[in-house]
Amino acid sequence: MNKTKYNFIAVLALVFMANVACKDTKTEQSHGKDNKTEHIQLTHKLGEVSVEKEPKTVVALDYGALENLDQLGVAVAGIPKSHVPDYLNTYNEDSNVADLGTIFEVDYEKLNDLNPDVIFISARMLKNYEELSKIAPTVYIESEQGKELQSVVSNLNLFGEIFNKVEAAERIASNLSADIQKLNDTVKASNKNALILMYNNGKFSAFGKASRFGVIHNLFGFKEAQDGLDTARHGQAVSNEFIQKVNPDYLFIIDRSAVVNKSATNKEAIENVLIKETTAFKNNKIIYLDPEAWYLSGEGATSFGLMVNEVKDNF
Repeated sequence: MNKTKYNFIAVLALVFMANVACKDTKTEQSHGKDNKTEHIQLTHKLGEVSVEKEPKTVVALDYGALENLDQLGVAVAGIPKSHVPDYLNTYNEDSNVADLGTIFEVDYEKLNDLNPDVIFISARMLKNYEELSKIAPTVYIESEQGKELQSVVSNLNLFGEIFNKVEAAERIASNLSADIQKLNDTVKASNKNALILMYNNGKFSAFGKASRFGVIHNLFGFKEAQDGLDTARHGQAVSNEFIQKVNPDYLFIIDRSAVVNKSATNKEAIENVLIKETTAFKNNKIIYLDPEAWYLSGEGATSFGLMVNEVKDNF
């Protein structure tokens, strides 16, 4: 067994063991307080919260959380419908799922009407945590940069604990990890490098292995075409000349303007004269990544699986 494969398996084993141990202790303590309804006591970045086991009225104000709930077959009562990814469009079209505003701003009137048992949020809703907590137990779902796989596995297992679907969560995480391992083995054997670019209204930003899109290097196995890139959330601003000089084997492009403006990607504007001089262009290896999966979400099991398959299918 090679070292990389061992590490992927170790990640799964350690995350599951840690979460299960936490679950047993916390659930037992809260169960003693309430003989009618079993609760689980959770500790997250913003504090502690007691959540009813198998809550019935569930609100997901984060698309990553919605993905995990969807994968586990848990119904939701409300979501923000402002930028629902196409792969979750059934929720956008479902009139039984309340529209709770945007991924940044909550429609509190509609949320109160739902009288939810639990609310799931992520970083985009950070400022709303205290207000949301007055309405229902609110769970902050965190994804740690540089530990994306661990975060997905940990969050899946958390949902498995709350909704009594631990085995299903473990199966999803195991399959995802296996797919990542296969891709990593294939890419590393090729010795190919890559440059990750975000395109936004005529401008490029580059992202390296320490960035929010670093999974392409850290998990999927591509070498960096250019090391030392800025780790800022929106990347390092770069010119067409920079891209030409770096000359990557693969160019992975995330079109932010397409998803924010809800418009089609303009490949002609992106693939300019200098970009056409790169090895990536000459070998037909400019890959346009799904901006909804990579930019809007990327923190749930569905989008993470799409990310793996997208790179695999274009390799």
